[in-house]
Amino acid sequence: MNLTYTIPCLFGLEGLVGDEVRRLGLSDVRVENGRVLCCGSEADLPRLNLNLRCGERVLVTLATFPARSFEALFQGTAAVPWEDFVPRDGQFPVKGHALDSLLHSVPDCQKIIKKAAAERLGRVYGLNRLPETGAKHQIQFSIMKDMCTLYLDTSGPGLHKRGYRAVGVEAPLRETLAAAMVILSRYRGKDPFRDPFCGSGTIAIEAALIARNRAPGLERTFDAQRWAWLDSRYWVDAADEAMDGEFDGHYDIWGGDVDPRAIRIARENAVKAGVEELVHFDVADVKKFQCSGEFGQIVTNPPYGERLLEKEEAEALYHVFGEVYHRVPPRWRVLVITSHPEFERFFGRRAEKKRKLYNGMIKCELFQFSR
Repeated sequence: MNLTYTIPCLFGLEGLVGDEVRRLGLSDVRVENGRVLCCGSEADLPRLNLNLRCGERVLVTLATFPARSFEALFQGTAAVPWEDFVPRDGQFPVKGHALDSLLHSVPDCQKIIKKAAAERLGRVYGLNRLPETGAKHQIQFSIMKDMCTLYLDTSGPGLHKRGYRAVGVEAPLRETLAAAMVILSRYRGKDPFRDPFCGSGTIAIEAALIARNRAPGLERTFDAQRWAWLDSRYWVDAADEAMDGEFDGHYDIWGGDVDPRAIRIARENAVKAGVEELVHFDVADVKKFQCSGEFGQIVTNPPYGERLLEKEEAEALYHVFGEVYHRVPPRWRVLVITSHPEFERFFGRRAEKKRKLYNGMIKCELFQFSR
């Protein structure tokens, strides 16, 4: 079966996700605002879920049709061959969003879509009431400018939930965004990598996964693993392919934080991610931060102020980090993400490059410096 996939992503990461999908060999890759579309086979469904570092989830696109009335929404939904995807006992909850459309009530749209899918499935399976006791087949919908698109969510929990961070500290950085920052730093495992504000260790752990070329989804499960229509051997083949592509080696990856509890959690997370031998965490004050070597990357997410410290304390910390920056060797690359609008002023230097990104719903800016 040929499938069309939609991969939502954080705004600003679309290009990176498009590159990931192309490297996996899928066809007709189209990069749009907040998502990437592509075409592939059923076997590509596990490959996307296991390997994507920056995408948020993998959706199978089922239908797109105009929906300017509830009747049109019902008929368009009823035309989808749900029986090809949802078995007799399958659960099929509905969620979605509507923007700039005549159908603006999300709860009402959910009810119409659920009713249309249930009536078709009930008719095909000869049931007046569907049991919905089996595997979950999450239906998602998007109604934009009176056009409705229906999807099946193959991932379940978002792809940023790698499975290694059961416990976090305050203001966690989403794993997909941390991976994107590492990729944008052009870190490939050859040079030293440092995060002086490591928190629960997300950036350093993602750097270790990238250095080893370890698929980020290997330690978790996905909703589509329980789907009857998807051959289970595809998951085995995708995992084997991913593990065959891993690298062996020693990597110089370090994370530091002034909070001992954060360092304890970071070490626990590294163990869960299977990279405890590749990354080292220490309780460390940024005032004493040093690094050596001709080349290297510093990629970090300092406290935002409004989330972890009082604003004045955060700004003072940025100033200290700026002083520390003068001790960084000349050819090191430094990437800092923050939501503080005046970070450069307190850091004491203008960035060479800036990139607007989002950490969940928080608007941030990624600043790149080099000596």
